[in-house]
Amino acid sequence: MSTTQSERLRELLEPLVTSQGLDLEEIAVDSVGRKRVLRVVVDSDTGADLDQIADVSRELSAKLDESDAMGEGEYTLEVGTPGAERQLSEHRHYLRAVDRLVRFQLAEGGELVARILDVDDEGIDLEVPGVKGRKATARRLGFAEIDKARVQVEFNRKDKKDMTEEEEA
Repeated sequence: MSTTQSERLRELLEPLVTSQGLDLEEIAVDSVGRKRVLRVVVDSDTGADLDQIADVSRELSAKLDESDAMGEGEYTLEVGTPGAERQLSEHRHYLRAVDRLVRFQLAEGGELVARILDVDDEGIDLEVPGVKGRKATARRLGFAEIDKARVQVEFNRKDKKDMTEEEEA
């Protein structure tokens, strides 16, 4: 039996989230003034659209209403996705971040910003951008070498479709 409220909530809500084809990434209960806020973060390999978020929010709300998992007081339920600068901590997070630029905090110290090219069970293959006109270089990182990793927002990056169309022209 779970001992913490977060663990109890995860046991209660995760089956509903997975039945909607989503992964339950995070659960947090925060106090905001006198109110409590239950934040549920969901995602999938293809992302989660607004309709999916609305559907899972209704399911979670109904399940919470019929249980006593949140106790007696009022609370607000917020369901969303991890956001643009998501932290990568699970193998599936790295798979979802292929072709994305990521800032890595390395276990032995230091930092690296590189694009994820491929992911396997032992680690990731990266493309480290060149500096001052130099070509990009390849690098391999094992998961044990990574302390933290966070996706970076890119405003000027063309997607693969745009690059392919440009090469064909």
